[in-house]
Amino acid sequence: MPEAARVVRARPLSPHLQIWRWHITMACSILHRASIFAIYFGLLLLSAWTLSLAAGPQAYLTYIGVVGSPLGLLILFGVSVMLFFNLAYNIRQAFWDMGKGFELKIADATSWACIAFALVAAVVLWAGLIIAGAFQ
Repeated sequence: MPEAARVVRARPLSPHLQIWRWHITMACSILHRASIFAIYFGLLLLSAWTLSLAAGPQAYLTYIGVVGSPLGLLILFGVSVMLFFNLAYNIRQAFWDMGKGFELKIADATSWACIAFALVAAVVLWAGLIIAGAFQ
């Protein structure tokens, strides 16, 4: 019995970033993944702080010197922005789990709201720290 001729069909290609139109919900998804890494990094900084406390006054002063440098403060500010972003994104995700907020305009607006909240909350936090004299 002869074999039937196989028909090779063209398979659809997966969408790629070069053909996708960039949109804010995509950026929010990427930022959410980045925020998880930033929070892990923040936990490493917190662990280093506790280890420096346990290691003695000289180690603690060295740690405070590194973290209190302009680069260290910038990193801490970035971690706080990502922490606030993760908080806002997870609240948004909770509404998605309830089946709400999937409409395009609402999804875009909540994406912008997450980013805006993260930036404003971090600036307010750091302004409060500066006013309270935390960096003297």
